[in-house]
Amino acid sequence: MLTKCIEDGPKHVVLDLSKIDFVDSSGLGALVQVAKKAQQASGTLQIVTNARVTQTVKLVRLEQFLALQPSVETAIENIQSAS
Repeated sequence: MLTKCIEDGPKHVVLDLSKIDFVDSSGLGALVQVAKKAQQASGTLQIVTNARVTQTVKLVRLEQFLALQPSVETAIENIQSAS
């Protein structure tokens, strides 16, 4: 669904996962796919996380690839400065 959004809509997307308690391997795989699709569209995927999600992403060493942000406001600032 997010991939379709990036194909059809804005090239910059903010995904707020700050209320999520758990991300499994399939969820991480989906985030990687969406981030790649955004890059292909010359856009970005900004992911708002909490400490638990950030820890999971760091465990699999994806923190450099996925744009993790502490808040929606920070994510929007990153998009605006990239434009």
